[in-house]
Formats: sequence, C-alpha cells, structure tokens
Amino acid sequence: MRSGAFALVLALALASCVTPVERKCHLSGLWRNEQDSLMEISAVRDDGDFQGKYLTRVTLAGVCARVSPLQGAQQQPGEGGWPTFAFTVRWDKFSNATTAFAGQCFVDTGGKETLTTMWLLREAVGSLEEDWKATRVGRNVFTRKRTPKGKILPIWSPSCEDASSPTP
Repeated sequence: MRSGAFALVLALALASCVTPVERKCHLSGLWRNEQDSLMEISAVRDDGDFQGKYLTRVTLAGVCARVSPLQGAQQQPGEGGWPTFAFTVRWDKFSNATTAFAGQCFVDTGGKETLTTMWLLREAVGSLEEDWKATRVGRNVFTRKRTPKGKILPIWSPSCEDASSPTP
C-alpha cells in the first residue's frame, strides 16, 4: 500500500511540474461559420494587420456571391488572454454593402479554435429617409477548417454566369 501511495504522490508532483502545451489562437488559415460561409485569412503581420478573402453563402438579393476581399487588424492579447480582432469585408461585384466584424479568438482545452464575432452590415440606400433600414446587426461563430496548405478559397467559389453590376 505504501508503494502505491508513494507512486501516486510522485505522479501528482511530476504532473504539476510539467507545463501544459501552450494554446495559442492563430487567425491565419481557413474558417467556416454556422451558415457555411468561408473566410481565408493570410498571415498576420507583426503589427497585427492581416488581409484575406471571404465567401458568403448568404446574400442580400439572392444573387451569386463572389469571393470578396477582407482587411483587418488583431490586437495582441495580454498575459493569459486571447486576441481580439476586427476586419471589414467589401462585398465585391455583387452587392453595394460593406460589413464590419469585431471578435475574439478562443482555444478550448482540446485545441479547438473558435472565432466569435459580431457584425454590422451597411447597405447603400437611395435617400436619408431610407437610412433607418440600411444597417443590420448579427453574430457569427467561426471554426477552423483543416485543409492542405495554399490558397484554396477560390476553388470553392460558385461559378457565376455573368459579371453583372452590383445589386442595388
């Protein structure tokens, strides 16, 4: 019995000395939200700036979505914190709206990375009287999508038959 108790105490002592694997959240890579939209973020620069591409599966007018550019910045976290970030998407060639996202990156104990975001979508309207209906607010949760290295978002973009002008 003594050797079993000693072994348990030794195991607990050694376990407390071992540093857990550091869990960091990296924004770069491919992400998918609950509406099946995809976002690919390039490497985050030392100053926190990043860019990428966004492919929405939800459009204002039901038109064919195209891969759209995004630009953003990450705030470096304090000790023990997770990074916050913000980015904008200019809905390129199919909409007259812009969306601003703000969020935070988390990693759970199993290593699963999650981005929680709130967004404001601003659609162009024809007059000041219509301003009341021009802004929408929402929330998205993104999880990392594991893929081979390289820029792969364009291969998932739907083929749009015509390059028509932006939707009003």
